[in-house]
Amino acid sequence: MHYRSREVVQVARQAREIAYDCDVLVIGGGIVGLSTAYAITRAAPGTRVTVLEKEPGPARHQTGRNSGVIHSGIYYRPGSLKARYAVRGAAEMIKFCAEYDIPHAVTGKLIVATERAELPRLHALAQRGRENGISVRELGAAQIAEYEPEVRGLAAIHVGTTGVCDFVAVARQLAEASGAEIRYGARVVRVDRRPELGVAVRTADGDVVRGRALVNCAGLYCDEIARMTGDEPGMRIVPFRGEYYTLTRPELVRGLVYPVPDPAFPFLGVHLTRGIDGGVHIGPNAVPALAREGYDWSVVRPRELGTTLRWPGSWRIARRHWRYGSGELRRSVSKGAFVGAVRRLLPAVEEADLTPAAAGVRAQAVLRDGTLVDDFLIQEGPRTVHVLNAPSPAATASLPIGREVARRALAVLGAE
Repeated sequence: MHYRSREVVQVARQAREIAYDCDVLVIGGGIVGLSTAYAITRAAPGTRVTVLEKEPGPARHQTGRNSGVIHSGIYYRPGSLKARYAVRGAAEMIKFCAEYDIPHAVTGKLIVATERAELPRLHALAQRGRENGISVRELGAAQIAEYEPEVRGLAAIHVGTTGVCDFVAVARQLAEASGAEIRYGARVVRVDRRPELGVAVRTADGDVVRGRALVNCAGLYCDEIARMTGDEPGMRIVPFRGEYYTLTRPELVRGLVYPVPDPAFPFLGVHLTRGIDGGVHIGPNAVPALAREGYDWSVVRPRELGTTLRWPGSWRIARRHWRYGSGELRRSVSKGAFVGAVRRLLPAVEEADLTPAAAGVRAQAVLRDGTLVDDFLIQEGPRTVHVLNAPSPAATASLPIGREVARRALAVLGAE
């Protein structure tokens, strides 16, 4: 027998002898990881899926700490994954919530220009929405009051397909409906990937889980997990904290109100969101976090901060966007400055109307040259699929994202 043939036979024999715990091992129990598990078992019934989540329950970070908005897809470059998946995902998310009786509402939203310099950007945004297949209505100043009597602006666009829901409840339902084995409290500390055999993962409590393929949906730690597998992702997660307030006079806001976003920065600015519980959240601003789960300035993790500071892209962001960043920092440390930003949209608001709410952290992928990765980013390696950039609108788009990741993971199994 030829040497290479003997080698193939030996590898095949080893693979048969391995006691695999699952076919697909998913790291990360946020909405994207759970949607992936759900999509795998829907597409290939009988496929064994195990999800490892380091927290004691699902959706404890990006999924559970956002504003709960089902985004329409109006902001995103036509043809991009964000545009296609957000538009499709919004409709699917509303249908999913209705099917499983998860609290949700289609509220619509206003995007409001408060300065003349914003008017061309507002019009361009309306055109982009139409290119993405979204119905929008352009409004003059007087028409804004039809939707939001307390909001002031020079012009606005109304997007009827925007809504709100309970994304944590969605994540729980995905976990249940997937039929996957969900292991909570399972923090991954080591990955041993052997392209000819599969993947073995060790957790902090010493357990070893073996799978034929690995899906990395680790969110704030996705780049670290990718490197554990031996794949160099070519980016690093730079965490940005989004700080929110709750409006103590929720009657001032009927639905959702957004400013015209800065096209150079992938953050939507301070906006007003009436949530599914009837409360109104205001925010977020975007400031550098001193830890990947740094939900306030007191949380500092030197190793994680050092990783951010050693990445050349972090310094290039700072040089490129320092003016924008200084404004965000000012609103973080000064409630008065934050209120000033809100008053551009909602003149009636007072400092006493705002009380601090839970913050979130955005897992923003940054390239070595300082480019903020704008679109969703999914990469593959031997036996692995890595979701490397899935910030907002990933919750909205989670069902289409999950299907795409599932397709790639199942292709790994099919290639065996």
